[in-house]
Amino acid sequence: MSAVHRLLLEDALQDSPQTRSLLSVFEEDAGTLTDYTNQLLQSLQRVFGAQNEMSLATQQLSKQLLEYEKQNFALGKGDEEVIGTLQDFSEVVDELNTLHTELANQLADRMVFPMIQFREKDLTEISTLKDIFAIASSEHDASMAKYSRLPKRRENEKLKTEVVGEVAYSRRKQHQASMQYYCALNALQYRKRVAMLQPMLGYTQAQVNFFKKGMDMASKKMESFLSSVTSMNQSIQSQLDSEAEAMRQAQQELLSVEDSIYMPDQDASNPLINRNLIQKAGYLNIRSKTGLVTTSWDRLYFFTQGGNLMCQPRGAVAGGMVLDLDNSSVMAVDCEDRRYCFQITSPDGKTHVSFDWISDWSSGLQSGRCITLQAESKKEYEEWICSLNNISRQIYLTDNPEAVAIRLNQTAIQAVTPITSFEKRHDTCAERVKPVAVEPSGVAPQDTPDSLEMITPGTPIQFDIMMPASEFLDQNRAGGGRRTNPFGESEDDCAAQSEDSLLHQMFVVRFLGSMAVRSHRSKEVIYEAMRQVLAARAIHNIFRTAESHLVVTSKSLQLIDPQTQVPRISFQLRDVVQFAAHQENMRLIGFVVEGPEISEEVEPSLSTYVFESNTEGEKICYTISLGKELIEAEKDPEALALLMKSMPLTSDGKFLMLESETGGAVQNGAEEGLESEA
Repeated sequence: MSAVHRLLLEDALQDSPQTRSLLSVFEEDAGTLTDYTNQLLQSLQRVFGAQNEMSLATQQLSKQLLEYEKQNFALGKGDEEVIGTLQDFSEVVDELNTLHTELANQLADRMVFPMIQFREKDLTEISTLKDIFAIASSEHDASMAKYSRLPKRRENEKLKTEVVGEVAYSRRKQHQASMQYYCALNALQYRKRVAMLQPMLGYTQAQVNFFKKGMDMASKKMESFLSSVTSMNQSIQSQLDSEAEAMRQAQQELLSVEDSIYMPDQDASNPLINRNLIQKAGYLNIRSKTGLVTTSWDRLYFFTQGGNLMCQPRGAVAGGMVLDLDNSSVMAVDCEDRRYCFQITSPDGKTHVSFDWISDWSSGLQSGRCITLQAESKKEYEEWICSLNNISRQIYLTDNPEAVAIRLNQTAIQAVTPITSFEKRHDTCAERVKPVAVEPSGVAPQDTPDSLEMITPGTPIQFDIMMPASEFLDQNRAGGGRRTNPFGESEDDCAAQSEDSLLHQMFVVRFLGSMAVRSHRSKEVIYEAMRQVLAARAIHNIFRTAESHLVVTSKSLQLIDPQTQVPRISFQLRDVVQFAAHQENMRLIGFVVEGPEISEEVEPSLSTYVFESNTEGEKICYTISLGKELIEAEKDPEALALLMKSMPLTSDGKFLMLESETGGAVQNGAEEGLESEA
């Protein structure tokens, strides 16, 4: 180590210019050290602040990872595997947060505090002693000046004695102050070396300790966990890559078409028109009045549903009914300078407005009885007129609608001819069109659509669980048979609870509707029932439903009132002949229930019930499927034993299945009934 410069204490009393010159060098060194110490302390405090912020940030990160499970995603709850992995990561982050917090405390004690202590103690002492030394030097100079002014003649011994004593006192005081100042400056040359090294030593030791503990934790606990997460990420990435490649190929195929497909009227010269349609959907322009003589056109999405013309703006959740098409008049019109226009005249003299966004233009509809629409091409123009005419004549309710539509082709073709005279168009608007009687006899037979094979047109839809669709079938049955429970069970069956059930799972659901069906061979009957129920709710403005608890056991399905815990409806599980979740909206669940036979001549009734659940419908389907497996397994003791071995059981002997949505609300009491949007 190099030699340390020193101020000689022996020179303090003489206070020579050489000593003062050397002292100024020490003072300049102390000033430079003070400035550097302040800058270094700011850097050290910044390091400590960053580490302390890291500790707080990791703590917040751990909490945020746990919040993922509580997010209410629009497309359903998050992936269970991802939720579990994020919870594991939260525990890992908590352990790392402990290490970061400990590191922040060590940096505060071993790095920042020694530097603060050096600045507040040593450097402040130097500054104080410098001020004291300057005051003592000033007093000594003043006393020497006073002593030097003593007169030569008539000397006053008393005054001389006082001045000499004052000089001696100030000189002693300066001597003491200078020696203390010199000692502090000499000691500072050693202390500044320690002050520069000690914080960095504490910083390095704290970091080494942090990394050692981190390596111990990573090697013992995290290797297998990180390996499994990496494998899962690679699997997801491979699925993403394959999906991206499939979408890229599909995109190329869809884009490798002729440019004519993007043209609105590309087939105007030779359009392939289907005049037998009984359903139609697409964008149309609708005319509305904006003043006494001015009009405007709005582009909206129109579709037909159940004999009604529906409208749905872009971005709207559901559509609303614009016009009842039964017995309406549809014809082509010559409208100003626009092409492909046609007019619909309602016989009841009014349009039906169900939504606020329809009322914006409904007030401007001409005379309140006619609406004028414009198609984008000749093909769309003629198909809309044909399909609306077919619906107007209630062809969609006949046994063979396509065959009847073919017979009425001539009427539809005549309707495409525009009416150019304003007087004729006005007369046509005011005329009430009478329904056209259609005789299906003599029409060439056609294949019946699948939806008509599954559900009879005009089947009533029940929105109240207390009166299901099968009740209507009971009222129309011939033969005078006795009325049976519409839910396919006796009162004794409803009252008896299966205490020895091996399965007991509860789900929160909302009843949307039920209707009678004709077949249960395919899940398509459930999808068709869902479509008709949701469409009917939109048409009739039914948007609110009450929550219920759907309890699935190995014996039955029960819908329980969450407030009173009284069963609203109950089915024997063996009578559930078909069940499925919606293919796109996984929250929709439906099942087909077979009613009891009244006689050999009358077939058992079939009813479809549609619900909306809080969880994915696949979970409910899986539970129903498991219950049916139990019913079959109970017939064979060996099969039942094998099934019980393959399923985890709870302490009370029930199967441990999917988590209940309400967290044990069936066992711990009733919840308040909540209402939500259907």
